[in-house]
Amino acid sequence: MDIVGILVEKLLYFSESFDAKLFLSRIHQETSGADLEAGGLALKTDLKGRTQQKKQLVKENFDCFVSCKTTIDDIESKLKRIEEDPEGSGTSHLFNCIQGVSSQANRAFGSLFERQAQAEKIRSVQGMLQRFRTLFNLPSSIRGSISKGEYDLAVREYRKAKSIVLPSHVGILKRVLEEVEKIMYEFKGMLYKSLEDPNIEFRNLENIVRILLELEPDSDPVWHYLNIQNHRIRGLLEKCTLDHEARMELLQNEICEKALSDAKWKQIQQDLNQTQADVDYSLTPENSHLLGDSEPVDFNGAEIDALRGKYIRRLTAVLIHHIPAFWKVALSVSSGKFAKSSQVSADSNVNNSANKSEEKVGDGKYSSHSLDEVAGMIRSTISVYESKVHNTFRDLEESNILQPFMRDAIKEISKACQAFEAKESAPPIAVAALWTLQSEITKIYILRLCSWMRASTEEVSKEESWVPVSILERNKSPYTISSLPLVFRSVMASAMEQINMMIQSLRSEATKTEDTFAQLQEIQESVRLAFLNCLLDFAGHLERSGGDLAQNRSSKGNLHLQNGYPHELQENYSDPVPGSVVDPHQQLLMVLSNIGYCKDELSRELYYKYRHIWLQSRGRDEEDSDMQDLVMSFSGLEEKVLEQYTFAKASLIRTAATNYLLDSGVQWGGAPAVKGVRDAAVELLHTLVAVHAEVFAACKPLMDKTLGILVEGLIDTFLSLFHENKTKDLRSFDANGFCQLMLELEYFETILNPHFTSDARESLKSLQGVLLEKATESVTETIETPSHHRRPTRGSEDALSDDRQQGMTVSPDDLIALAQQYSSELLQGELERTRINTACFVESSALDSVPESARAAYASFRGSMDSPSRNFRGNSQPVGSPGFSRQRRR
Repeated sequence: MDIVGILVEKLLYFSESFDAKLFLSRIHQETSGADLEAGGLALKTDLKGRTQQKKQLVKENFDCFVSCKTTIDDIESKLKRIEEDPEGSGTSHLFNCIQGVSSQANRAFGSLFERQAQAEKIRSVQGMLQRFRTLFNLPSSIRGSISKGEYDLAVREYRKAKSIVLPSHVGILKRVLEEVEKIMYEFKGMLYKSLEDPNIEFRNLENIVRILLELEPDSDPVWHYLNIQNHRIRGLLEKCTLDHEARMELLQNEICEKALSDAKWKQIQQDLNQTQADVDYSLTPENSHLLGDSEPVDFNGAEIDALRGKYIRRLTAVLIHHIPAFWKVALSVSSGKFAKSSQVSADSNVNNSANKSEEKVGDGKYSSHSLDEVAGMIRSTISVYESKVHNTFRDLEESNILQPFMRDAIKEISKACQAFEAKESAPPIAVAALWTLQSEITKIYILRLCSWMRASTEEVSKEESWVPVSILERNKSPYTISSLPLVFRSVMASAMEQINMMIQSLRSEATKTEDTFAQLQEIQESVRLAFLNCLLDFAGHLERSGGDLAQNRSSKGNLHLQNGYPHELQENYSDPVPGSVVDPHQQLLMVLSNIGYCKDELSRELYYKYRHIWLQSRGRDEEDSDMQDLVMSFSGLEEKVLEQYTFAKASLIRTAATNYLLDSGVQWGGAPAVKGVRDAAVELLHTLVAVHAEVFAACKPLMDKTLGILVEGLIDTFLSLFHENKTKDLRSFDANGFCQLMLELEYFETILNPHFTSDARESLKSLQGVLLEKATESVTETIETPSHHRRPTRGSEDALSDDRQQGMTVSPDDLIALAQQYSSELLQGELERTRINTACFVESSALDSVPESARAAYASFRGSMDSPSRNFRGNSQPVGSPGFSRQRRR
């Protein structure tokens, strides 16, 4: 008896083990002392009353008690006498008699009793067999059901066997059940093995899991299946990696073998040009290892990247093919629909209560692992995929960036994203991870495109052919450009088109999360900066190209000249591209045309074509600021290169101006009579005509600006030469010299009028003023010293000179009047005589800006072109030349 039972016995007041103290301490532990005293008094009173009642009962029935006692004693004495008498009818005698009879009966019916016992045993065994015949047939019936694929029937038989209540003393039944358990254990192992089948159908999977759950397995079969499938997916990813590495190694070996073969063939070709002795030496075994060692093997070809692209495609195919089915099973288990649709109709005979209890057990198994655990499992697999894709994508060569390998890799990731976004295809965490991967890979691709764009700009900028493109190729642009800006535009367009497609794909995803939108804005800003920097880099190259040309030109004077060009430059242009420009000045103009084309057309075209890529993240003001910065950069560069060109031409013009003023054989203090414009003036004009033709053909939009600078430089050169030589060759001017220069200056002004700037006109006025002042001084000095006076050789002009000499005075107004007279008589005729030069400049300018005299000569020239029989002079009247500003003596 346990402790609780003993304690209860002590608390029962009618028990022999009753403990009063324990009773009071347990039952009456909350009872007050007064109550206990009252209770004890009550018990004493009750006991006393009961004792009195017993005494009263005995007193009233004393005779009955005495009679009963006498009778009992009498019966006891009689029984003692019977037992003591051997012949009497006692129990011992009776027992002996019965023993004898039993012995005789046993001798007579012994064998019959044995057979009867055996029959009873047989009948007992037969009954037991009849009762448990189903149990004895279970092993064979279960094996037969399993072999036939009737798994539900085998499970029902097994459950029947489990429900049978077996007697504890029958060992054979236990052995039968042990055999059944062994068969079912093997059956469960077979079912678990079938879960590893990669091609198992969903309906079969539901049946197998349902059967396993009914068999009450030790582990969750669904989780077991999910783990197997997850490991299989990871195994497929690793198999893709191993196959890729094997293919890469094979391809690299093939490339090495091809490179070695090419190197050997190259060596053989080199050996054919050597002596036989050298051939024998080079082919000796000791030197055969040198073949192919001179050039490194290139593993950056398209074939390598094609393998990497296939590797990413295979990795993605594994996810698309397996993850949706994997997640579908997890969702079905989580929702409770799993394995219920595959219930067979044979289960209808099972009672409802049993079904409910089994469903509860099954539901409990299904929910033993949450859906978040499965999602985490898939996310872990996606992480493996991300790592492999990231590493492979970074290995793709930037030299093949325009090949489809990188784009195809991003498309594969997009396919996976779209497949995972389908209903019940993947957990949200996996979808988000893939979209993040796509965004990161796209960002890497875009940044690599930007990097390639800048690197390619640097590369193509080094390959200037100096060949002008046709007017159709430059889309009727007035700039005579080389192919360099078009190649640059092709590079920019190739990269920006790819970037545009990538940005469009990111915009559809950017609306979903703020992080993605912020990343998109960051990418857009990077693209904008890369785009603008590429244009500025190209501008910088054009600046360097112009600077190199100017430096080569400046070093020309220190080198030995051959045919007008330095010997060193002739070596550089020894084998020019057919149709290319080789003259450094024309090359400078081509650089100017390239700059102007980029400023006015190319930069605007590209900017407005691709600005939508980053437009949404920037305002209108910032957009205008970008374009203004570009235009300012190209304008500043244009000014710099134009300065280099005009500086180069200014040297030629200064040489021509020096020949015109100082080396033409005219002594200005004793000049011959004015008969018209000298050949030296026409030769000087030819220098500007050549520049005009050169600029008109190479950089027409800058022609006016260029000629304006050169014309202004020409006048400044005249002033500079005058001040440098006013004490030497130009120390004196007579009236003829002064009128000759004034006629030719007016001739220059009339022809070059469209290109005269305000500064040039001011300089011309200053030149005319200093010439007038110098001529006035010289003529006055000549009059004062008649011994140096030259005799007149002309008509009215010389007579006028004599009058002035006799008056011993000559005024500036007289010289101006004389110069105007010569101009009115000779200028128009000279303009017509040299109308080809006049037409050259007038053709390039509006006729409204040309003086009447030049227009008349131009009209005469046009008339001669239109009708050869027409008189050149016609009825045109001489037109006065522009008046000179009078400069007073200082």
